[in-house]
Amino acid sequence: MPEHQIRFEDGAAYERMMGVWSRLAGNVFLDWLAATPGLRWIDIGCGNGAFTELLCQRCAPAEVHGIDPSEAQLAFARTRTGARLAQFHRGDAMALPFPDDTFDTAVMALVIFFVPDPAKGIAEMARVVAPGGLVATYAWDQTAGGTPQAPFLEELRAMGYRPPRPPSVEASRMDALRVLWVEAGIEAIETREIAVTRSFEDFDDFWSASATGPAIAPILAAMSSGEIEQLKSRLRQRLPPDGAGRIAYAGRANAVKGTMPR
Repeated sequence: MPEHQIRFEDGAAYERMMGVWSRLAGNVFLDWLAATPGLRWIDIGCGNGAFTELLCQRCAPAEVHGIDPSEAQLAFARTRTGARLAQFHRGDAMALPFPDDTFDTAVMALVIFFVPDPAKGIAEMARVVAPGGLVATYAWDQTAGGTPQAPFLEELRAMGYRPPRPPSVEASRMDALRVLWVEAGIEAIETREIAVTRSFEDFDDFWSASATGPAIAPILAAMSSGEIEQLKSRLRQRLPPDGAGRIAYAGRANAVKGTMPR
């Protein structure tokens, strides 16, 4: 079966699939950044604004700009009441539409593995951050099964399907992130792992939340009813419920932060 490309064009579907996961990991990430109030932020690859809204609510920023290539995702982001402060722009992570030294903090939430040239993306983050400012990212550990979609993706592969992979999965490794930050001239570099657990009401809740992603939905649409039932059976064995019928499992992200030289 040929691979298809991963394209996020449905803000509501992304919210159902990844919004909860994004906020769980985003809260840990923001705790770790411990940013002071009144900063100028840029959120690169902001998608439907899940993380942007979180930083607006938690960090008391002076201004926030969200950048994403998908106009449909940005349209959803603009509906978030908690992100009214933010301005959302269509743009490319590898060619940010801002002058040098515009921001105090640049963040990239769960995105670096989608950037075709991660080094160029980090160089752009560093360029738009003023001396002494913060440059940081966190990314699902794609190479070690850390993504929340891992149960679905691994069972599909076991059945002979080939779900697509983001173009730069190697960039999600902790050692790779550190190298990218060093090569961009960023200083005082720190790294950490972020592990979060999401709970679903039951298997149907897990399935409806997880089956809508662009790496999975096209495959499911082409499967027979028998294959779908086989996949569900495999997932039920992999993710047994607790006594109340709930399903819970963890996702793991790698994070890095550092400051621009003064």
